[in-house]
Amino acid sequence: MNIRHKALILVADGKRFLLLRNAGDFRKPALMFEGGGEQENPATSEQGSDQPGRASGSVGSARSSIEQTDFHQLEEDRFAGEVAELLGKLAKANDFEELIVAAPPRTLAELRKCFNKSVSSRIVAEVAKDLTKHPVNEIAEILARDG
Repeated sequence: MNIRHKALILVADGKRFLLLRNAGDFRKPALMFEGGGEQENPATSEQGSDQPGRASGSVGSARSSIEQTDFHQLEEDRFAGEVAELLGKLAKANDFEELIVAAPPRTLAELRKCFNKSVSSRIVAEVAKDLTKHPVNEIAEILARDG
């Protein structure tokens, strides 16, 4: 993958994100940290204290359980929406012309749903991988090799 000069790279998962900018060129990218964030998101068992509900059938005495709400996933989806909103503001300010998005498949799908047209039109590549735990200097190598 070619990462053009001044391209913005979003590296995200469901609880943290990094914004990186290529200060180099496509032959020798040099990613610089521009910003980021992280949220607390404990497991669902720590967020909800109730047992899943039960429903009675309309005929007979059969009862079935109702699936427990996945509060952890809801929080990850909300976080993806916040990151997409931030990128929308940056796009509106013409802060970037090209965007590369690297995120695990589930987060990537949620981000796609949340991106406005201004952000979506600037996406030049998507990488369905979690790169948030990699050092910044390795991310460019991984994107160039696997992107």
